[in-house]
Amino acid sequence: MNQAVDLRSDTVTRPTPGMRRAIAEAVVGDDVFGDDPTVQELERRVARETGKEAALFVPSGTMGNQLAIRVHTHRGDEVLVEADSHIYLWEQGGLAANSACLARTVRGERGALSPEMVEEAVSESDDHVARLSLVCLENTHNRAGGAIVPLERLRATSAAAHAHGLKVHLDGARLWNASVATGIPIATWAATADTVMMCFSKGLGAPIGSILAGPAPLMVQARRVRKLWGGGMRQVGILAAACLYALDHHVARLADDHRRARTLAAGLEDVPGVKAVAPDTNLVYIELESLDPAELLAGLEARGVRMSQYGPRLLRAATHLDVDDRGIERAIAALQEVAVERAGATGR
Repeated sequence: MNQAVDLRSDTVTRPTPGMRRAIAEAVVGDDVFGDDPTVQELERRVARETGKEAALFVPSGTMGNQLAIRVHTHRGDEVLVEADSHIYLWEQGGLAANSACLARTVRGERGALSPEMVEEAVSESDDHVARLSLVCLENTHNRAGGAIVPLERLRATSAAAHAHGLKVHLDGARLWNASVATGIPIATWAATADTVMMCFSKGLGAPIGSILAGPAPLMVQARRVRKLWGGGMRQVGILAAACLYALDHHVARLADDHRRARTLAAGLEDVPGVKAVAPDTNLVYIELESLDPAELLAGLEARGVRMSQYGPRLLRAATHLDVDDRGIERAIAALQEVAVERAGATGR
């Protein structure tokens, strides 16, 4: 049987042969003691790429985001987040559990906050309410369909925050996707925020790892909290080597993922009962007009295609380096077959 076309997430990728060699040959030390040379190389490289003073390698994007919230805030502070942001929806209320902060949620435009939203949040601050101290942005925006938040919007929102003495954190889990799709360098995107987090384990295909970058004193604080949260890692150069390999070999090819995502969305235009919007990057959200999502997913699984459910009538397909053009063709054909089959079974 053909290998499954797994579009559940861009985190399902497996290390390529070249990445496996890099892992096997990595020079390592003990990162808790601060003497793993491969980790140090990775942190220096990302600090340069983001234009920040320092960087900290962490196990996951969630930890990176949560560390940023912790070092930017005090207990009882308020954090402004977009209502569909990853930080708010999918990190188990970590800003409350880990940092004792309150979330102020606002509904953005395709995931983007605006200067006006910041101004409104600030105007409501007095001695009776929580102190707003941090604004969290996200680019690309996952729940908005991998949308690229325009650079000028990020700049304007960040400027509004800084004008009121607020700090800004950018959840850039897929920031490399935004950079490749627009041609805008990572440092330009990162300059809109005080700290930025980026993931190696999504589009870049590393097995584990994310990184937080920002001012050196904050990264010292974040390293200490990382240890408190059980994130201190020992011979982690084997993972940092995979991330360095990904930076060398898997960034430019993100354009292939974006092209394949557009092909997938276009291929679903004539499929009955579904609607897919042309994506900015590698995430395709599929709206189901009448089809039952569980039945549709089961039918796809039987045909060797996997997707994820992201709402009562919403599926997501993420393109990545383990799915080639033929895989996209198989996914389109499978969805067409299942949709027609289910429509016939229900008489629609």
